[in-house]
Amino acid sequence: MKVLFIGGTGNISMRITDKLARDPGVELYLLNRGSRSDKIPAGVKILKADVKDEAAAKAAVEGLKFDAVADFIAFTTADLERDYRLFAGRTRQFVFISSASAYQKPPAGFPITESTPLVNPYWQYSRDKIACEEYLTNLFREGKFPVTIVRPSHTYSADICVLHWGFGTLSRIARGKTVVIPGDGLTLWTLTHSDDFAKAFIGLLGNPQALGEVFHITSDQALTWNQIYQLHADALGVQLRAVHAASDFICRTAPNDMWGELLGDKSCNGVFDNTKIKRAVPGFSAGIRFDAGVGECVEAFRKTPALQAPNEAYDKWCDAVEKELAEAASRVKAGL
Repeated sequence: MKVLFIGGTGNISMRITDKLARDPGVELYLLNRGSRSDKIPAGVKILKADVKDEAAAKAAVEGLKFDAVADFIAFTTADLERDYRLFAGRTRQFVFISSASAYQKPPAGFPITESTPLVNPYWQYSRDKIACEEYLTNLFREGKFPVTIVRPSHTYSADICVLHWGFGTLSRIARGKTVVIPGDGLTLWTLTHSDDFAKAFIGLLGNPQALGEVFHITSDQALTWNQIYQLHADALGVQLRAVHAASDFICRTAPNDMWGELLGDKSCNGVFDNTKIKRAVPGFSAGIRFDAGVGECVEAFRKTPALQAPNEAYDKWCDAVEKELAEAASRVKAGL
């Protein structure tokens, strides 16, 4: 099977690249700028071009045809219009990486299935992904493009910290500082290791059952955010000190824009039904529990001084929120 990845060296795609590179039945190509070529396994063929430069990308794939092409870095319909011009008639399958954040926020019911409506009033990123899906679905219906759509949820690996504000939060936990958890911390959230995602994704490549279909790929393990934060503290061997604040308060006061990421995704329960991907890829199940996977992140944190560096703006904000919450509680209690 001849496969082309546009990108192929990111958080999700690198694990897939590593696994396919060891498969003697796969001839893998990567179309990218070559900025992370030191991480690419032996045997993978590099087509060096920036896909945003359509003329250069066209020249790079000239004369080549593929069994599957997957674009890991398409975010707008303009990106996919370009991909259609580049690969129509050149591939038996085109895989678009969408996002589970495109699902209705908040969802009307649980668990989330692939038929859950797509509507996200909070996050432009998600609305762009929805528009991309609509564009590709129309092409497939018209018989113009052999499309498969994949919706990852929160996928992690050793160099990705899943906590709100990432390694800046992990640094505060390690230093014994208070961290702010959105809401009451009881929202259920699903975290999927990139190795597990890769297994299911590879099973869709060249799979005739995948054409014209949409799949989300996630773990079956749902944890509360309180549990997720606690597991990080446990892995560090320190006590978790946390306060809770309403999500809309966080969005109004945080030093960075959190409206989309928080109200448009992480503040909503994310529990998924993976029946469809398991039916298309027999034998698939996500085998890495987060209490095991979090150890990779903590180990990377301990070994990498740059990851341990405090986020000064976030630190200042956390300290201010902790102080304001304590003072507000005292004022209310005194007024009763």
